[in-house]
Formats: sequence, C-alpha cells, structure tokens
Amino acid sequence: MAVQRSRRSKTKRRGNRVTELVLKGKHIALGVTGGIAAYKCCYLVREMKRAGADVKVIMTHSATKFVTPMTFSALSGHDVYTDLWMTNQDTKSDIGTRHIDLAQWADILLIAPASANSVAKLTHGLADNFLTVVALACTRPIVLAPTMDADMFLSEITQKNLSLLRERGYFVIPSPEGEHASGLKGPGRLPDIEPIIAFVEDVLRKTNQDLQKKHILVTAGPTYEAIDPVRFIGNRSSGKMGFAIANAAALRGARVTLVSGPVALETPRNVERINVESAQQMHEAVAARAKKADAIIMAAAVADFAPEKQAKNKIKKNGATSIPELKLAPTVDILESVGKTKNGHVVVGFALETENELSNAKAKVRKKNMDLVVLNSLRESADVFGSDANAVTFIDKKGKVQKLPKLSKFDVANEILDRVKKLL
Repeated sequence: MAVQRSRRSKTKRRGNRVTELVLKGKHIALGVTGGIAAYKCCYLVREMKRAGADVKVIMTHSATKFVTPMTFSALSGHDVYTDLWMTNQDTKSDIGTRHIDLAQWADILLIAPASANSVAKLTHGLADNFLTVVALACTRPIVLAPTMDADMFLSEITQKNLSLLRERGYFVIPSPEGEHASGLKGPGRLPDIEPIIAFVEDVLRKTNQDLQKKHILVTAGPTYEAIDPVRFIGNRSSGKMGFAIANAAALRGARVTLVSGPVALETPRNVERINVESAQQMHEAVAARAKKADAIIMAAAVADFAPEKQAKNKIKKNGATSIPELKLAPTVDILESVGKTKNGHVVVGFALETENELSNAKAKVRKKNMDLVVLNSLRESADVFGSDANAVTFIDKKGKVQKLPKLSKFDVANEILDRVKKLL
C-alpha cells in the first residue's frame, strides 16, 4: 500500500530528496555502451522503473561483455536490443524498421555510460550498431553520460566531440572526478544514479512538447556589410543566444526555421537553417517566411549601417597618406518591418544597450510593435558576446519589467519560449 500511495502522489522521496514524478509514464530508451561502469546502469533501470518510467535498453556489443542482456531484460521487463538483425519478441516491427519504431517510442534517449568510441560515432554520424542507428533516427532529446578513463576524457579530440554535440543540441551530463578502475584519478566517471535521474528529469521538464504544430522563426548572429570583397562592417555577436532559442524550440516540438548570419556554430538538431550575410539578405529571408510563422524571435544583431557603395576590388593602401572616406547609409530595419506587417504573429526582439537601458528598450517595444523585448546590458554584463550564460530583462508591450538572474542561454531561451507560449 505504501508503494501505491507513493505512485499516486505528485511527489516521491528518492534518496535524500523529494521530487515530482517527472518520469511517471515516460518512455526512456537507455543506451548502454562498453565500459566497467555499465553494471551501475542496472541500478539506474531499477530506479527509473520505480519512478514510473517504461525503460527499454539498447546494448552495444562491447557492453554485453560487462553485463548480460538477460540482466537488463529482467530489470526492464522488455527484450534488450543488441543487434540490428536480431529478431525481437518485444515488438511487432519488421527487423528493418525496429530502430525507427524505438526512436519514435522514446520520450528521451539516455546513453550511459557513453564511451569515447560511441561519442565519436555520434559526432561523425556513424551508424554501425543498433544504438547509433536509433540515435540518428531520434528526434527527441538525447542525453549523454560520457564515461571513460581520465586521460581519454581529457583528450583534445574527446572534448571537441562533446563540444560539437552540445552545439547540436545533445545534453551532456557533467562528469565527476574520482578514482578509475585503472587507478588514475580525474574526470570521466559515471555519475551516481541520483544525479543522472535528476538531470534526465530536468531535460524532460524543459522539452515537454508544448510547442507542437507551432512554427517558430528565429534570427541569430551578426550581419556583415561589405566594404569591398575582403573587408566588412560587423559586430561581435556569436549567435549563441539565437541558436539556443532554435534548439530549445525544436526540443519542445516546434517546427523551427533559423536564419543565421555568419557564425561558427553547429546547426541544432531538427532545425532548418538558412545562412545569410548582409542585413538585406536577412530581411529577404525573414520576409519570405514570416507569414507562415506563429512566432518570430529576432535575436540577430543586425548592423544599423552599411557602406553606401561597395568597392568592386580590394581597396589598397598603395602608400596613401590619407584615409579613404567611407560613407554609411542605414540598413533596412527588419524588426520594425516585421512589427508593422504582423498579422497574429508573436514578435520578440532583443535590445543591447549601454545607457538608459530601460527607457530605450520600452521605446523600442512601442516603436516596433513588439510583444516582448529581451534587454541585454553591457554595463551589467561585459561577457554578453560569446558567453554561454546571460542575465536579461524582459519588457512586454504593457511596460511590465521582469529581470532574470544570470542563466545559461538555453535556460534563457526556455524563459522566452514560456512567454511566447502564453502569447500564442
């Protein structure tokens, strides 16, 4: 009776913490790769099942050397997927479509432990086992718990692979430090069960598919306004905020179109990306897609001015003692044009101010007919450009001001989308 009461309630005690039953009724695909830490995932399956989740386990061939599939089958109550060509009594799918069916069944794909080899395969799109094939087919959140010896974890190529996967929208659980089976000490250990489950719960809360059937148009990055074929006028925008919004919206089920200026970022999973360079090109790309969008979030740092004329050839110094005169003209105001022509769309803009922040941002909301403006202040945070975190202030069209603490840009993105959802 105690267990039944626990499952009917909205909270449950796990270890030393009380948590909402986020996992109840969720479908979790657990990918287990080769590594001594694979045995810990037996306890992980048990705890996720206790929390009300339905768990199906995928094992790589290497993983079966550490734990038998029978163990995971007994714990999960399902057959274990180990081979692309094996018959499986747990599904009525044809052998050739089982990976698609499992990818569509899962609310989340958790890979723990995620070996260096599997991380590398995911980074480069290799699909040579059942787990990597499911990962390629999966459109829902993918969470990795990278687990390997400290030297392997700290190697430049592994860290680069993990960085690329994060940019594409994979979630990577921080790896704790400690002693490894080899005797080495350092990062790369599999986290304890409770932190893994807490991480998965947090991801599920933020990717709850509440924007399905919505089309979100996002702009990101700087624009480059050409002086000649070599030089340009630009700004320091990294594009990270706009890409975080696109990633968060896609993970919440939206159809996402991302119009991006020149940035060195990976395209988030399940996002359509259109690359542009100048303000005029961005304006044309947005105008062509705005009518079909439910919400338009203008996170790009569009140049306010561009050279009146672009030189056909590179402007050379040639020993000149005087500096060539560069005449500038205003660029098209994309945000204002979107605000003037909006027809039921939700329009969100950004403002970066260095003085009179609130008054300037409030004026921008009214002038450009926005529903919400996201204010950045260089005076309060000097690391706005290129940072993975940000502290912003929201101002709506009624003048209501709400200041947020410093958050990751992904969390800021979800705060924006929460407000967009209400406006929709």
